[in-house]
Amino acid sequence: MTTTVTLALTPGEPAGIGPELCLQLAAEQRSAGLVAVASKPLLEARNRLLGLGITLQDWMPGTAAETAPGKLSVYHVDGLATTEAGKLDPANSACVLDTLTVATRGCVDGLFDGMVTAPVHKGVINDAGIEFSGHTEFLQAMCGVERVVMMLATDELRVALVTTHLPLSEVPRAITPERLTQVTRILNQDLKRFFGLQQPRILVAGLNPHAGEGGHLGREELDIIEPTLESLRGEGMTLTGPLPADTLFTPHWLDNADAALAMYHDQGLPVLKFQGFGRAVNITLGLPIVRTSVDHGTALDLAGTGRADMGSLRQAVRVGEHMARCQKGLN
Repeated sequence: MTTTVTLALTPGEPAGIGPELCLQLAAEQRSAGLVAVASKPLLEARNRLLGLGITLQDWMPGTAAETAPGKLSVYHVDGLATTEAGKLDPANSACVLDTLTVATRGCVDGLFDGMVTAPVHKGVINDAGIEFSGHTEFLQAMCGVERVVMMLATDELRVALVTTHLPLSEVPRAITPERLTQVTRILNQDLKRFFGLQQPRILVAGLNPHAGEGGHLGREELDIIEPTLESLRGEGMTLTGPLPADTLFTPHWLDNADAALAMYHDQGLPVLKFQGFGRAVNITLGLPIVRTSVDHGTALDLAGTGRADMGSLRQAVRVGEHMARCQKGLN
């Protein structure tokens, strides 16, 4: 069994900061092998523009990926139309999705131990006439799984979400026993599988202020959340809640927990991003593969300037490597 982990690295939107972050990361010493699944001319153009001096080496399946600073293995994906930093081009969209397809299939087929994604621009992909709602949904469809879970994490805090990109008015209807059961099972299972936690301790937020105040501020806790959590405890899970979200995110609770489960996007993520923006990692749970990503967007205004901060991508690679090693039994 090899002790080296190989991760596919997709640069995301060609006009954004993703390509240069991949190159800047390659300048550093690393323990994981990185393979940029990308248009090689794109990386060459950004390499020249910023004067980074990274050596780009063609990679073939079955060969070792570069780990040495100053070198980056590249699995070339053809079809990119333009390489200009900061200027969106819908003609690049098919190539962007091809990089994700190649990387995902490579993970499923065992060529890679996981994938790390730089940000895409959903708007320009849709402008190209390709329906695309995001990395997470794309990977879910490719892997053929019924449910995935978004979790953002720093070294100190992990926050998973029951619902993600829904209007706030639609959230209460989406909090069903079936969804809550699926999400909590996936979170519990993948904290074991990818993070080596034998008995994950999960805090669960209520939906309403004060977790419903005994039904006076909403009945979702009494009618849905509490009965579902009690049933899941019967499966052996360690679940605390539902807790008021304004007190859940305090040291009293977090110091004795492995993850928090929030009911909706802006209940949990503002806390995490305040605590660790720029070093947080977006993790997709529920897939048969390891996938991590950055916590920021394409930053077109910074593309090609060399001023983009690669802290989140560096952390995404580090967490992806840790998850892959846990899955392979190497940690």
